[in-house]
Amino acid sequence: MSIGTAEPATRSARVPVVALLGANAISMVGNQLTALAIPWFVLQTTGSATRTGLVAFFTVLPTVLAAFLGGAVADRLGHKRTSVLADALSGTTVAFVPLLYHTVGLPFGALLGLVFLGALLDTPGGTAREALLPDAAGRAGIRLERVNGTSQAIRSLSGLLGPPLAGLLIVVVGASNVLWLDAATFGVSAAVIGLAVTTPRVAVGERGSYRDDILAGLRFLGGDRLLRALATTAAVLNFLGAPLAAVVFPVYAREVFGRDGAGELGVALAGEGIGALVAALLYGAIGHRLPRRATLLGGLVVASVPMGILAATPQLAGTTAALMVLGLATGMANPLLGTVLQERVPPELRARVFGAVLASALVAAPLGMLLVGSLLEALGLRAVLLIIAAGFGVTTLSMLVNPALREMDPPTAHAAAEA
Repeated sequence: MSIGTAEPATRSARVPVVALLGANAISMVGNQLTALAIPWFVLQTTGSATRTGLVAFFTVLPTVLAAFLGGAVADRLGHKRTSVLADALSGTTVAFVPLLYHTVGLPFGALLGLVFLGALLDTPGGTAREALLPDAAGRAGIRLERVNGTSQAIRSLSGLLGPPLAGLLIVVVGASNVLWLDAATFGVSAAVIGLAVTTPRVAVGERGSYRDDILAGLRFLGGDRLLRALATTAAVLNFLGAPLAAVVFPVYAREVFGRDGAGELGVALAGEGIGALVAALLYGAIGHRLPRRATLLGGLVVASVPMGILAATPQLAGTTAALMVLGLATGMANPLLGTVLQERVPPELRARVFGAVLASALVAAPLGMLLVGSLLEALGLRAVLLIIAAGFGVTTLSMLVNPALREMDPPTAHAAAEA
């Protein structure tokens, strides 16, 4: 009898985890649709590359602001409530784009405002779902490594399949109708979280001002030397890595594969996506057995090798293989860092600290893109690839001598060592 009653309880305990991962998958696919449909819609309706770039800027700026400021909102309102509200409001802003366009008209200023609001609201929702994962995993008896590996695998898979799906849908139903589908994904995500995710009561103590909430998260991050080191590392890695897909690889494709090398670039980037997906699945399966510090440092060492290979400008097969190795080397970094953050940050501060780490990484990305763009014109492709490889090497060396990273082992390991 006890076995018969235990299994339904176990299955029901896992429902919130499955719901969170499912909502993340739906939201990430929706974001992929938006990432292609919005610029395509702008190009179709305005014919202006300048306006398309301006819209892209208005999607990046609010993301940084929301990552830094939205964490305090999520901790104050509650993670579940924030996730549901953010999805509902983000879906509404996306739906207003085709609604206005097909009815009373959509001035360009109104489009910029809707894009800004959509990006501003979407980021706190994602941060809130990340903050919900540790408690849901704990109640279900699932290791954080497995949950985070699965979450990263979903992210990698959505990045691999989302753009081709978005392109196909734009051809079949049109860019404006794809935005209706994206708005629907936000609604489904909000419904899944609202109906299937339960949250424990968190003792938050006496509430101060909103400013005090933000400062509390920053103080906690600044006071934990391991988290401080990992946040700095995440910013450096984003500074080095973000310009690759956005700036370096398009230039590489044009120089190596010719003016019409976009198809070859797509194949090569698919190789990186497959490598990242495999790495995330491996981390979910065996991450709890891996030494964290060695895994992170080893991945960074291996990540510098493909940059050197690409500097030799191999043809498609060599480029795809190099990018697959890059995906394998870096694919464990996000779930590993996420696991450490979830273990060390108290529930009432999670969204704030997660948001601060995300904001630091997002701020570094556009700075890296600006610098790399200038270096490509001044030094050339090979030199930039070698500089990025050297950057990974220097980052690895600095982390190797940083004593804070020795605290990356799980808390149980520290307790055993002290005993």
